[in-house]
Amino acid sequence: MEGTNQTSITEIILFGFSDFSRLQHLLFAVFSAMYVFTLLGNIGIIVLIRIDPQLQKPMYLFLGNLSFVDACYSSTVTPKALVNLLVDQKVISLIDCATQFYFIAMLAAAECFLLAVMAYDRYVAICNPLLYTAVMTKRVCIQLVANVYVISLVYSLIQTGNIFSMFFCGPNEINHFYCDAPPLLKLACSDTFFNEIMLSTFASIVTTLNVLAICVSYIYIISAILKIRSATGRHKAFSTCASHFTTVLLFFGTLIFMYVFPSSHYSLNKNRVVSVIYTMIIPMVNPLIYSLRNNDVKQALKKVLEKKRLSHVKHFLP
Repeated sequence: MEGTNQTSITEIILFGFSDFSRLQHLLFAVFSAMYVFTLLGNIGIIVLIRIDPQLQKPMYLFLGNLSFVDACYSSTVTPKALVNLLVDQKVISLIDCATQFYFIAMLAAAECFLLAVMAYDRYVAICNPLLYTAVMTKRVCIQLVANVYVISLVYSLIQTGNIFSMFFCGPNEINHFYCDAPPLLKLACSDTFFNEIMLSTFASIVTTLNVLAICVSYIYIISAILKIRSATGRHKAFSTCASHFTTVLLFFGTLIFMYVFPSSHYSLNKNRVVSVIYTMIIPMVNPLIYSLRNNDVKQALKKVLEKKRLSHVKHFLP
């Protein structure tokens, strides 16, 4: 940019949902309720796993981390979006924007890898049940989770460096409610071809590797389940995978639409709608999916509620 009078911008205006000016307060109420349910649901899952001895299994260690990632994911986006629904100046500094983008990319990648690890856990449990405790030891599970976070941190560092190495000289307004890659690419004054290729390539690698791992795991899982002669046994085996498979479809479906395809293939309005799904709705429904479709979680929740009810009864008895 030498020889020009262009200067780098220091803040970004997030239009968010400004085009729904009459619905600002309604959206605030809806998103606030969704955020509260997200925190309550995911923190509730983490607490249940911590206090119930029946949930001290590898599967629930991974589920607890998935709930932690979902809670953090929503907290990275929703509070700022809620504030912007109530104020006129919907501004975020470029540094805060980069920080928000970094955590969003890291948590999205962590969820991808966790879902793949959970698929592998189900593969071992169903296809090699006699070796399950020997293979999925506590040490192995902790190493898998640690690797998920380390790889995700590195991935996010690469993607953040890729996006914020561009020169932003204005305009500084994006039709979005948080700092995301596609709208940020449209603010760049320099050629973004290389940055778009980098964004799509790394997102495709992460997505493809995890989807491939999940698909291979489920091919073996389904093959093993179909060999079970008992209808009850087949149903029980399918039920242990149903909640995970539902989560995989929801998350990877929106992720592929958002980042794997080049940004020119969809409008920022569609981008914004899909973003609401995977930053607010999916983190909210994941605890419901796992609590409603998982018998162990339902039983643990019933025990906690029963203990609480009995404690109230004893409190009021003379």
